[in-house]
Amino acid sequence: MNFLEKCMCKKHKEEILGGILFGAGLVLGSVVTALCYEQKRTVNGDKILENVKKMFLAEAPIEGSWIELHPVPLSRFSSKTDVYYGGISRKEDGVLVQYEFIADAYTGTILDLYKL
Repeated sequence: MNFLEKCMCKKHKEEILGGILFGAGLVLGSVVTALCYEQKRTVNGDKILENVKKMFLAEAPIEGSWIELHPVPLSRFSSKTDVYYGGISRKEDGVLVQYEFIADAYTGTILDLYKL
């Protein structure tokens, strides 16, 4: 093998290694971006309302329901998150009773449910 062939082989190996490193960087960057984006995505408020309605429908028919579709900040016990406020109304013993709930905007978990 002459000098020119040795240089070409070395150059070819460097190009392959560079391509592999570039591809690995793209994949790693995509994964990190996806994970960061996923952490900040809120749950659809309509889905949260559907879940709350299912809980209430197990006991009695619902007269009405609502949810604010824009999350608002909430700070409780030195914990901060964004939440949705919503409500359900139904008849209990012939009387219309209203409930309100607070749901975590990122997990959909019901943080509080209370009768008005």
